[in-house]
Amino acid sequence: MATRAGSLSSFAVRRLLERKGHVGSVPTRGWSVALERKDLTPFGARCVSNQIVRARMKSVNNIKKITMAMKMVAASKLWTMQVKAEKSRGMWQPFTALLGDEPSITSPKKLVVVLASDKGLCGGINSTSAKYSRTLFKMNKLAAESNETKFVLIGDKGKAQLQREYSNHFSSFFTETQKEGISFTQCAMISDAILKDNKYDALHLVFNKFESAVSFMPTVATILSTATLETEEGQKVCNLNSYEFEGDEIPSDMLMNLAEFQMASVIYNAMLENATSELGARMSAMDNSTRNAGDVLSRLTLSYNRSRQTAITTELIEIISGAAALEG
Repeated sequence: MATRAGSLSSFAVRRLLERKGHVGSVPTRGWSVALERKDLTPFGARCVSNQIVRARMKSVNNIKKITMAMKMVAASKLWTMQVKAEKSRGMWQPFTALLGDEPSITSPKKLVVVLASDKGLCGGINSTSAKYSRTLFKMNKLAAESNETKFVLIGDKGKAQLQREYSNHFSSFFTETQKEGISFTQCAMISDAILKDNKYDALHLVFNKFESAVSFMPTVATILSTATLETEEGQKVCNLNSYEFEGDEIPSDMLMNLAEFQMASVIYNAMLENATSELGARMSAMDNSTRNAGDVLSRLTLSYNRSRQTAITTELIEIISGAAALEG
């Protein structure tokens, strides 16, 4: 009988005995001793377990609200950024047809400009850019051991991805480029800073080209320096011989102006494409996170309800069993 009443409190036992009128005939002291045994489950353990589950349910629900809000914010910004990116494609395409775009060109000095985001939670968009940048660095080293490769990083996450292996090859980096919006003036200033601080024969711009809200294409745009364009190998890549120059401007000066404007235009389009891809990837990642949080919340709710129902059923069985034992 003491074993059946082991999970009841002494107060509940005394109340049950008072109702049945057996207060003087039943040794309640033995019941209290049984209740104080350390090997029995303490009263309220199920309640503590349910409190932990409730706290976790609340935490998961808050995470679900945050991811849903981030998804809605990314979706509201995506359309505006997509329109800007599509309009900017007409700026760099004529330069590609005129000055060429040959990623496999060999040169002793290469500059790799990596475009990444300043914020995380956007899928594998930054990892993809870092992977392509590492590949370009290794390919240039395989072509000749004396070849030099430097990195220019636009975006804080690109620096975090590459600084462990290539921190000695960093030339410069730019962060918070999207804080006040992407403009051509800003990209022209970045282009001037790159040209001022670095000497290169070929520049590779690594970014993610936007295709749809759920997909993007890793892209490498190549810009040759003015000195490389004037070489025999550069003449094979560009299409300058099919054009006639007018005016008194020296062809070399005109070529330099074209190369500088090409660089600013390509960086402007690449930053818009990468920002649009980042918003699409973040929207997709937050949608998956919201669904996962909903699944976890459903499982926790089911576990909580089962545990609560089990506790109620167990207490009812114990009360009924104790009453039947007293009547017997």
